[in-house]
Amino acid sequence: MEQQEEKQQENFRVTLKSILGGDILAHNFLRRQANLIILIVILTILYIDNRYESQREIIEIDRLKKELVDTKYDALTISSELTERSRQSRIEEYVATEEGKMPLQTATTPPYLIKEGD
Repeated sequence: MEQQEEKQQENFRVTLKSILGGDILAHNFLRRQANLIILIVILTILYIDNRYESQREIIEIDRLKKELVDTKYDALTISSELTERSRQSRIEEYVATEEGKMPLQTATTPPYLIKEGD
């Protein structure tokens, strides 16, 4: 009886009917290699998961790089506006337009430094 099963196992051909019918799972080769097949399936699942995770991280890095560039441009714009507004000519112009509210004038003499006696 066992010899007949072994001969059937040796003469077993992989066909679409044997795959769809599940007969291939009863084949002796697959039963011997079940642990290896399970290990390969687990490693394949881990590989796919790792790839998706790395793609997700690359997308996040790209998004953060774009956000950083936008923030740098915003900071540069604000800095240039501050520089423009704090120029002496702009301040003098502002004071001149607000003449009635602010009793300020531009100094006609340059500032001088008071030193302590040695």
